[in-house]
Amino acid sequence: MFDDFLIRAMLASVGVALAAAPLGCFVVWRRMAYFGDATAHAAVLGVALSLTLSTPIFAGVLVVSLLMAMTVSSLSGRGFAMDTLLGVMAHSSLAIGLVAVSFLSGVRIDLMSYLFGDILAVGPTDLWLIWGGAASVLLLIVSRWSGLLLSTLNPDLALASGFNPKREQFILTLSLAIVVAVAIKVVGVLLIAAMLIVPAATARPLSRTPEVMAG
Repeated sequence: MFDDFLIRAMLASVGVALAAAPLGCFVVWRRMAYFGDATAHAAVLGVALSLTLSTPIFAGVLVVSLLMAMTVSSLSGRGFAMDTLLGVMAHSSLAIGLVAVSFLSGVRIDLMSYLFGDILAVGPTDLWLIWGGAASVLLLIVSRWSGLLLSTLNPDLALASGFNPKREQFILTLSLAIVVAVAIKVVGVLLIAAMLIVPAATARPLSRTPEVMAG
């Protein structure tokens, strides 16, 4: 069955959608659109580092995306204008990544496939990585649903209920980095943020409860 590239493309898109849908709800609720954009744009730098060090693309993108997300999280609430900071970091990381890729010698790379995705080029290994990452994200969100939702609605209430808002923020950060790493092959760096935001924003006025929206 996995010999057919159309079936692999369909399964890959379903896997990414399953992970992006509930995570996108938290991105919308927390108004983290630029946060997701900055994390996704950093993935290009992860691609460049992976090709330079001859390591798997998934690992490089995951590490760099996680570092970017953690950097942004650590700077939030410290007096910085977050929209300006995220805009600078998002486009700076994208520019640095593109420059780094252009300086790679002896490596043939289809840059468009990383910027806009190449879903028909998804291989069996990519498919396993996508579904493994999607399962990890879904497991994190389902297991930490109450803490994530309370810390999103009211951090003080979450703390009083026994949840650590910073830990829940880290779980969201980790989930976002995983989604970026698995989605880069399917939708590309420039469209990952749209895949997170547009479905959640569309479902929001049609849903009465957070569970319905995330489902």
